[in-house]
Formats: sequence, C-alpha cells, structure tokens
Amino acid sequence: MAPPLLLLQDIALTFGGTPLIESAELSVSPGERACLVGRNGSGKSTLLKIAAGSVEADRGKRFVQPGATVRYLAQEPDLGAYSSTLAYVEAGLGPGDDPYRARYLLEQLGLTGEEEPAHLSGGEARRAALAHVLAPAPDILLLDEPTNHLDLPAIEWLESELKSLRSAMVLISHDRRFLESLSQATVWLDRGMTRRMERGFAHFEAWRDEVLEQEEAEHHKLGRKLASEADWLRYGVTARRKRNVRRLGNLHAMRAQYRDRNRAVGTVSMSLAEAEQSGTLVVEAEGISKAYDGRPIVTDLSLRILRGDRLGIIGPNGAGKTTLINLLTGVLPPDQGRVRLGANLQMITLDQRRMSLDPNATVAETLTGGRGDTVLIGGQAKHVIGYMKDFLFSPEQARTPVGVLSGGERNRLMLARALAQPSNLLVLDEPTNDLDLETLDLLQEMITDYSGTVILVSHDRDFLDRTVSSVLVSEGEGRWLEYAGGYSDMVAQRGQGVQARSVEKDAKPKAEKPAPSQAPSSAKRKLSFNEQHDLKTLPKRMTEIEAKVAKVQDILADPDLYARDPARFQKAMDTLTALQSELGAAEERWLELEMLREELEG
Repeated sequence: MAPPLLLLQDIALTFGGTPLIESAELSVSPGERACLVGRNGSGKSTLLKIAAGSVEADRGKRFVQPGATVRYLAQEPDLGAYSSTLAYVEAGLGPGDDPYRARYLLEQLGLTGEEEPAHLSGGEARRAALAHVLAPAPDILLLDEPTNHLDLPAIEWLESELKSLRSAMVLISHDRRFLESLSQATVWLDRGMTRRMERGFAHFEAWRDEVLEQEEAEHHKLGRKLASEADWLRYGVTARRKRNVRRLGNLHAMRAQYRDRNRAVGTVSMSLAEAEQSGTLVVEAEGISKAYDGRPIVTDLSLRILRGDRLGIIGPNGAGKTTLINLLTGVLPPDQGRVRLGANLQMITLDQRRMSLDPNATVAETLTGGRGDTVLIGGQAKHVIGYMKDFLFSPEQARTPVGVLSGGERNRLMLARALAQPSNLLVLDEPTNDLDLETLDLLQEMITDYSGTVILVSHDRDFLDRTVSSVLVSEGEGRWLEYAGGYSDMVAQRGQGVQARSVEKDAKPKAEKPAPSQAPSSAKRKLSFNEQHDLKTLPKRMTEIEAKVAKVQDILADPDLYARDPARFQKAMDTLTALQSELGAAEERWLELEMLREELEG
C-alpha cells in the first residue's frame, strides 16, 4: 500500500475550555476519496482546517509528503484581494500548471472571468472558489461543503469533474447523493473521536447504527441510561431505521397510485367534480403563463395538485422555481390562464430566508409562543419537552436562549415551529439548505408523516427521491413538465438530468432555400477552450504515457518475474493494459481534434 500523502495523528483541540476534538485521526493516500461526516458542531470543518494547515492543533501530528500540493475549499472563500474572478483562479496555479484550465473551469461553472469579487452572489463566489482549487489539479483536495449554493446542473457537473481527477480528496457535504457517488472511505467524527470505514458513504448509516447499538447495549449493562438517551437523541438508532423502511414502502405505493391516476384521466375528472367540496382538489392551474421583461418564466402550464400529493419543483438557478410556487399558491397572479385553490386551505410556507427567531427567547418559549408548556399538534396538545425530543433537542435545552444555538439547531427549531402550526398545505422553498444529515433525516420523517399536501423546491437529489410523489422540471424557455416519481425516476424517464433540453428546430425551411456556396456547419464555429486545451496538452500527455508503458515493459521483460513474484507480474500486466487503453484513447482524441482543426481552418 502506498504511503499516505496526508496524515493526522492523535489530534486534539479545545475551544473556550471545552474539548472540540479529543483524539482524531485522518489518513489520505494517493487517489483516495474519503468523506468526513458528523453532526453540525462536531468539529468536521475544524479538522479539515487542521489538515489544510490553516489551524494548529493543541496536540497531535500533521504530516504532508514533501512536494505534495494541497488545496482547501473553505465554506466562505475570500476573494477580496483580487480584481476579477479570473485573477483569483489564476492565483492558485503553480509554475507548471496549465493556464488554459483556469478559463475552462470558469466557463464550465458559468462565469466569464471578468466578474468583480465585490459584486458576486454567494453561488458565484462558491463557483469561483471551486475553479480556484480545481485549476492546479493538486495532489490533495480538501473540500468543505462544495455543493453549497450550487444548483443541480452545477452539482452534477462538479460530481463528474471530481470523478475524472486523480487528486486525493476529503469531502464534507450534507448532499447524500454527492457523497455516495464520490466517496470510497468514510471517516466519522463523533464526540471528539474519529472512526474509519473502508467503504463509501452509501454504507455509513448501517455501520453507524451497528456501532451505536453496540454502545447502547454497553450503556444498559453499565446502567448508563442518560448516555443511552443522548445517543437516541443524536441518531434515533434502530426504531428510526425501521420506520424509514416502512415510509419508503408507503412512498413507492403513493408513486404507483399517482401514475395510475394520471393514466385514468376520465376517472380523475369525475372524482374531482365530487371532491372539490370535500377539499380533495388543492391547486388547479389552467394554461398559466408568466414573464418578466419579455423573458418567459412559465408558459402554458396546466397542473392539478390533489390532497396528499408531494410535488417537487426542480431546475437550474434562474429558472423561476420560486415564482412558480408563488403562482401556484395564489401569491402572484398569472399573466394568462387561471389558478384555482381548493377549499379550506391552511398553508404554511418556509421560504429560503427562513422565519425569524427571537435570540432572547428560550427554545420552549419559541415553540409554545410563551403560553404554557404544551404545543398543539394536529389538534392535540403535546408537552413541549416531548415535541423538542422529536426534533433532536434534549430536555435540558428547553431554557436555552435561541441566540446560543448552533446553526443546525436553529434550523431544526424553525422547522419545529413551522410544523407546529395547523396546516394542510406545506410549501417548502429550499428546505435542505445548511441542514446536517441528521436534520435532513428528521425533515424527511416530518414530510412523510404529514397528512396534508406538500410542494417543495430542492437541489438535493436524495431528499427528492425520499419524499416526493412527482417532480415538475424546468425544460427551458418557461416550459415545465411533470414526471411521476422522484428525481431518479425523472432521470430514467427523461434520459438526462436537469439541464434544459434544447428546442428542436424545423430543418425544412432551410432545405427549401439552400445557399449554393454554403459552407458546412462545422466551419461556422471555433474550437472551444476545452478542445484547444486538449489539442495543446495531449501530445505531452501521450509522451508521458509512452514512457510509463516502456517502464512497465522493462519490468515484464524479466523472464523469471512470474515464477519469482506472481503478484508483481499480475500487477504489471494490469498496469500495462490500463496504460495502453489510456494511450489509445488519447491518440484517438488528438487525431479527432487535429482533423477538426484542419477542417475549421480550411
């Protein structure tokens, strides 16, 4: 096994007299992709800063292989010292790095390079910071919440780009699908200590539950009921997992029912006529359209939302998802068409700005409104302590001022207060922003147990798969199309992710008036940055691969190698096969681009 590029041993750090990290380990080998997981406030970001060398530990050892390059993506990047995004990205390049890659990455992330850092939005700053750390292709990438403020197209592009890199990576993210797709090992930071599993995040929750169940058994043996109760509050070990299995089955049944309903159009129409008075119809949109400054946001959309439906709205930033929600809920009038709301609707909205909280009020006062010690849930009174436990708060936190809560705890409190209000229509605009994995689990439970109707906007693919019965997808130019099922079902039906499909254009009019001297369409364009980059760098890359092939062939030239060391012989053969395949692909790509260049210049 190759020696690690980065090694942290016995790391400890104390903030304000309270130990944050007591005994943490982290090892990163060449090409390895590990995820760092743990609750909000457990010290994940701090441990990553120690790995990056920007924070010094109170105790422990940090080792980085001499010559290895490390790039760290902070949650809040600082671009203030640079005149443009291009200058910021180029500042991260080393002497031997490819300058084309800076422009290529900015282009892929939707930036021109001319943007002034002072005027960037949070999402644009995050994209520039990603280009800054990716451009040098470092040996080690340390990424803290890389998907924050990114829309789905950017998340899917980033996922693909990271998979193509040879860099070792340590990832912190609340995006389950992102972690499942990229991670090969999992490091769990819990109560100041790390545990490691040599498998990706997809296996983490089952492994975590096994560990906590073992601890729970030990706690009972020792009579440590309080510690056992604290663990249940943290993770809701066995019972929660079993409930989630049941919920998943219910969701699949709901999606099947939704598909059947859409197929039986006549039956639905008759039942709707009878159901309007009983509140079965929640929202009916007929041919609605909305545009701003000539730009279509919604074009000729017809949609019915019935009681109990869970509708997810997805699309790139700027597609008009929030505007669409406002149209469907009657906040905005459409330019054309009409929206009809069902009878007896009681709507609760949790928007991207979230509800304000009084920092001086206690947790209990926030939930009860300062009236008594009970919360009214679904017409039934529940003691505030019991309701707090549902949202992972301990009884001791009832008198805790809101102002001292962590960000994740404040998010849970806002959700608890919103869901305590009587409603039969829940509208959630980006509810997963800045939530940790445990709070996402909790929100999923609340939505799946909710008896009313849900409309939500989210960029979290896994969350959509776990909660919605159908998705409404932006197809571009104001067109929206509904698909039964979650995000993965939509991709299977649509054949692609959330990037808007191009409008097909009729070629017949062009064929009726051909231009005699018309050049081929390929001659009307230029090589893209990506193509120019590949054309320039591939010859050097092919030479490097050929040198590696020669070295492996020298090893295999030893006639006694197989008899002396069969394992080394097999490894050399596998390496040779991979290198030859890579060389063939590079040669084919270079030849294709060279022919295209000659055609364009000719």
